[in-house]
Amino acid sequence: MIRVALLVARKDLRIEGRSRVLLWQVVPFGAMALLLAGLALGPTQAGHSSAAPGLFYLVMLFVTLLMVARSRAIESRPGTRASIDTLGLDPASIFLGKALALAVELWVTGALLLAGTVVVLHTSLHGTLVGAPNVVVTLAALAAAGVLHGALSGSSEGAATLLPMLSLPAFSPLLIAGERAYSAALHGGALWEWWTISLVALAAYLGLGVLLYGVLEES
Repeated sequence: MIRVALLVARKDLRIEGRSRVLLWQVVPFGAMALLLAGLALGPTQAGHSSAAPGLFYLVMLFVTLLMVARSRAIESRPGTRASIDTLGLDPASIFLGKALALAVELWVTGALLLAGTVVVLHTSLHGTLVGAPNVVVTLAALAAAGVLHGALSGSSEGAATLLPMLSLPAFSPLLIAGERAYSAALHGGALWEWWTISLVALAAYLGLGVLLYGVLEES
C-alpha cells in the first residue's frame, strides 16, 4: 500500500511540477490575497491585530479548494481513469498518495505564506516558527479532508460549486483549531489542546479516506 501511495504521490507532484500551476498561479494568488488582507488591516493595525492567523488560514482555505479542484480535474481525465481501472490499484493507496501530494503542495504554499505574514502582516518571527509544526499538521488534515470531499463532490459540471458546500463544514474545525494554535504561538499561550484537535482530525480523515475513497469514486 505504501509503495503504491508513494507512486501516486510522485505522479501527481510530477504533473504539478511540469505544469507549474502551483508556482505561477496558486502561489501568486495566495500572495496577492494575503497582501490584500494586509491592506485591509491598514498600516496602523499590521503587527498589532490578532486577525493575522485567521487571515492566513482563510487564504490557505482558498488555496486548498483550488488545489483540490485541480486534482479532481486531473484524476477525471479519461486516460487517467482508464489507466487506474486497468492497473487495478487499491483505492486506499490512491487516496493516501493523492493526500500526500496535496499535503506537500499545501506545505510549500503555506511556508511561503507564513513568510508573507511576517513581512506583510508583521507577525512575530519567533511565534510563527513556534506555530509552524501545528500548521504542518493542520494543512495535512486539510489535504486528507480535501481529497475525500473532492471524491464526494464527483467530477460533474457542478463539482466546482459543490466542493465548497460539502467541504466548508468539515474544514471549519480544522481552520478554527489551526487559527487558535497560531494565535497561541504568537502570544505565548498553550498549544496542546489545539494540537489534539488537529491530530485527531488528521487521523480521522485518513481513516475515513482509506475506508471510503473507493466507494466514493465508484458512486
